[in-house]
Amino acid sequence: MADRTQSAEDRLVEITAILGNVNLSAEEKNTKVAALASGHSSEKALGSKATATDQGADMTADQKMALVTSNLQEHLNIEIMEDVLKKEGRSPIIYWGTAPTGRPHCGYFVPMLKIAEYLRAGCTVKILLADIHAFLDNLKAPIELVKYRAQYYKFVITNLLKAVGVSVERLEFVLGSSYQLSSAYQMDLLRLCTIVTIHDAKKAGAEVVKQIENATLSGLVYPLMQALDEQYLGVDVQFGGVDQRKIFTLAKDVLPKLGYKERAHLMNPMVPGLAGGKMSASDPDSKIDVFDSPEAVTKKIKKAHAVPKEVEGNGILSFVEFVLLPAASLKTNGKPQFVVERRDGEPLVYESIGKMQEDYVNDVLSPQILKPAVTKALNELLAPVQDAFRASPEFAEIANLAYPPPVPEKKVKKVKDKGSRHPGAAKVEAKADGSVEGPGKDQVNVASSANAALGELAEEKKAVS
Repeated sequence: MADRTQSAEDRLVEITAILGNVNLSAEEKNTKVAALASGHSSEKALGSKATATDQGADMTADQKMALVTSNLQEHLNIEIMEDVLKKEGRSPIIYWGTAPTGRPHCGYFVPMLKIAEYLRAGCTVKILLADIHAFLDNLKAPIELVKYRAQYYKFVITNLLKAVGVSVERLEFVLGSSYQLSSAYQMDLLRLCTIVTIHDAKKAGAEVVKQIENATLSGLVYPLMQALDEQYLGVDVQFGGVDQRKIFTLAKDVLPKLGYKERAHLMNPMVPGLAGGKMSASDPDSKIDVFDSPEAVTKKIKKAHAVPKEVEGNGILSFVEFVLLPAASLKTNGKPQFVVERRDGEPLVYESIGKMQEDYVNDVLSPQILKPAVTKALNELLAPVQDAFRASPEFAEIANLAYPPPVPEKKVKKVKDKGSRHPGAAKVEAKADGSVEGPGKDQVNVASSANAALGELAEEKKAVS
């Protein structure tokens, strides 16, 4: 929060974050910026925002810490978060970034459930829709399609969180391009380039940036920007998967060299996909799309990798541990329950993953009875998200623009291309990882000029606001 002792640099960072907040109207942004200029808290300028229901009001600082750190694989500098809660007496600000590339799948429930717990603990959560990062990562977010994908991601993420019964009052969406193109940010990025070696930048992005032969420089810039985002988003904590660890340690090392403070880092484990291994948008057998029909969900879970008596690498059990049990806990105010029906006998009722794993190893719980229970629980979780989609014709149109359907190949006489309302959209096909292929892919990917690319990003900001 801003006050009269806040430095000009800190105020500039907060103003940048306000201007990039797509949840605020132009009037609200002006009010907040004016309050900062006069030395007052930007939140006090908007009473409705400041007096919103505090979901963590019924929890002690220790209870909040326990909820925030549950089911994590690792954390760095956790004392920073404890100091915010116990010494500063305020709610931490946490950021999670996602690049709007391929279609979000049910693997997104894993970070969403942790984010839901952060919101339940009274934290403010900033979702960075990292459009520039997606563009840098081997053109996974073509410049012409990124504005539609950002809207698509905002809709899906918001409704995934609502599906588990959590309030989204403290949830904010920020577009990366809303501040990453500013002169201050770009100057800091150049400063980082003088500090970080090529070896360290490549190492930091090794598990996150797509690795290809003869890679472009953009893959080296990606991790530097993710580190710098902690400062420009004005957060206390960054959250991500354990595959982000090398970027987190880079941020810990380099931000103080720019004169900025270290942040805490929270890391989720990487959850196995349905086919075993990492859940991936580019492998249709390893993931379930958020908008798959109940029949499709049933079919995919039936085919899922679940070796009897083996817990390690079991995607079905992992999904229960990191999604279905936490979701049940949020819905029932801390009383998780997962029910497995049996044809011959009483249902198996689980309140912890430990007992489930024990029964699975002992063959009390078999894949044959576990899979139908997971199918039922997942379809119930997806139903409100899909209902929201069906109720919004506008969103259905955005989905088609964000991910153009394959163009059927037909042998027809060539006709002159007179253009369309969405240039290039009919000439490309969106792949599972978010990239596009087709004769018009070059212009869709990078636009025809720098001004055209900036124009696309400006349209994106208006569309997501």
